[in-house]
Amino acid sequence: MYKLKTKENDSDVVEFIEAVENDRKKEDAYKLLDIFTETTGYQAKMWGPSIIGFGSYHYIYKTGHEGDAPLVGFSPRKAKISLYFATGDPDREKLLQQFGKHSSGKACVYINKLADIDEDVLKQLILQSVKFLRETYPEAGTD
Repeated sequence: MYKLKTKENDSDVVEFIEAVENDRKKEDAYKLLDIFTETTGYQAKMWGPSIIGFGSYHYIYKTGHEGDAPLVGFSPRKAKISLYFATGDPDREKLLQQFGKHSSGKACVYINKLADIDEDVLKQLILQSVKFLRETYPEAGTD
């Protein structure tokens, strides 16, 4: 049976950021921490060993697979910074057109550095993601 690896835990967010080796990436991680905290109103929590998440929601897929995930989050990874927003939201793609230099996968948006993107659009993406997930999963973000 599949076991979800990315669970909320009590690891220290600041300790995790302090362990980031690249100084610019560490500085960007602190700025992102402030932006996500102020925009969502949620306290940052570690999810798995490397994702800083904000809020949470419980999902159940048509396949029966279910679990919990952060509403939004980020991870200052070695190659790029991963930003986690809701998938399946049509407004996400419209906002990403105005976002700045990035690439995206199914679940993540990747940036090299914060200076490459529009921080106001980042805040809009965060708010839109939280709104979309709260509408999709009515009990989302009630923690």
